[in-house]
Amino acid sequence: MDIGPAKTSPVAARPNGALKRLRLAAAITAGLALVAGAGHWIYRHFTHVIVDDARIAADMIALASRVPGWVMELPVIAGDEPRQGALLIRIDSRDSALTLQELEARLANIATRRAELDARITMVDRLTSSQEDATRAKLEAARAALPAAEADRVFAASEYERANMLIGTGSATRQRHDQTRALLESATQRVLAVAADIRTAEAQLANAGAAREEMGVLRHQRAALEPLEREISAQRQRIAIDIEDRTIRMPFDGVVDRVFVDPGEYVTPGQRLMLVHDPRRVRVEANVKETEIRYFRPGREVRVTVDAYPGRVFTGRVERVGAAATSEFALLPSPNPSGNFTKITQRLPVRIALEDLPPNGALRPGMMVVVETPARE
Repeated sequence: MDIGPAKTSPVAARPNGALKRLRLAAAITAGLALVAGAGHWIYRHFTHVIVDDARIAADMIALASRVPGWVMELPVIAGDEPRQGALLIRIDSRDSALTLQELEARLANIATRRAELDARITMVDRLTSSQEDATRAKLEAARAALPAAEADRVFAASEYERANMLIGTGSATRQRHDQTRALLESATQRVLAVAADIRTAEAQLANAGAAREEMGVLRHQRAALEPLEREISAQRQRIAIDIEDRTIRMPFDGVVDRVFVDPGEYVTPGQRLMLVHDPRRVRVEANVKETEIRYFRPGREVRVTVDAYPGRVFTGRVERVGAAATSEFALLPSPNPSGNFTKITQRLPVRIALEDLPPNGALRPGMMVVVETPARE
């Protein structure tokens, strides 16, 4: 039995029509949005200069060793953020420490020798000073006694002559004659003794002076210690610097980017050990076409967006424009000797300082950024 096609009810047809209108409205809205986006993109590219191959850059500090040795300690790895002064690498310093102890012992020996010479100089000074004073006093006493002894001898000689005259005339006795002669001999011996005391005192005074010259010898010996002490002190300071250089510390609050050695490795002078950078001193480096470089004058404000943080805009300011194109620093220059020439737009390096750096080192060297500035001079 042929029933015929089913008839569509008006109630069922109504939702299909609404769905078609909804799809049409969505398509129109999407088309308008696409046209608006394309228009905005075209407007920006015609009214702004956009550099999409710029990068975050920083000064990478290569830490190297000035001395050779074995790596004893390496407490950091790539990505650590040590503070200024924190230990990065410690190189074996046992030999240098022993040499430092030896030099300190030699300096202590020199100090002991200097103290001994000072004590001897003081002792010789005191002894010779007392000897000189005593001998000078004896000499003065002997010289003072000499005139009296001479006077006694002269008086005894006159008495003896008078006794000789009187004994010839019988007016004096033999006893008186003998007494005056004994007095004369005694006075003469007294003069001779005083003269001998003077010569003895003068000789002792000369000996005391000679003994004081030993002080000069001791002072020369003490002075000879000073150049030796300076030499050993210089050696000690050099060894101390060597020991200090074997402890490599963080020069600033920064980030460890890469470590090239492991504990136990032997390093040589000048060998690169580690790369670090300061996250507070990052910047943007862009290579701008020479046809657009006039829009990047120093001091001009630019708009910076980072690929890693979409939707976030940073403010930058042109800090410096390179004085030569990047092609001038190529390892393989192109002198074009054949005469065939293809003109290529050159690029100049531009350095941009960021004014609102995010905390915690969010901008890291090597990140791709987009630099944008209005195309007006």
